[in-house]
Amino acid sequence: MQSVRIYEMPDCKMVSSGIGMFGEENFNLFDEWLSSQKRGLFPKDFLYWAGEGFVWLYMYEDGMNVPNEFERIDFQGGLYAVATDIDQKTDKELMNTEIDKFLGENGFERDTSRLELGNIITSPLARKIMGYEQMDYYIPIKAK
Repeated sequence: MQSVRIYEMPDCKMVSSGIGMFGEENFNLFDEWLSSQKRGLFPKDFLYWAGEGFVWLYMYEDGMNVPNEFERIDFQGGLYAVATDIDQKTDKELMNTEIDKFLGENGFERDTSRLELGNIITSPLARKIMGYEQMDYYIPIKAK
């Protein structure tokens, strides 16, 4: 069984929280807005580390009501290697070893020109039952 999968994201518009930390006003407001969006089959929000804080993104759809506090940005899509683990308990060294092995065996390499992303994939009901959340880690990749 493979523990890494390949996912292709399209170029798209994303709503951005701006740089911040959990517990700060802009992140709380973004969380409230994001939580008011209809939940689909797959989560549409992504998080990345911007050096001074996190940036939270949500895939924009035409006609979406976006608060003025948040910017719509162009997002460069592409291929990603995706691995899943328990949020905040990931052995990142082991995960990176598995991802690099998979990439090497399948004609890919990391694409350092794009940002690594993450998102929580666990529904509130599953989180209640399991007692934790699963997180997908998106590593940008390209053909060798």
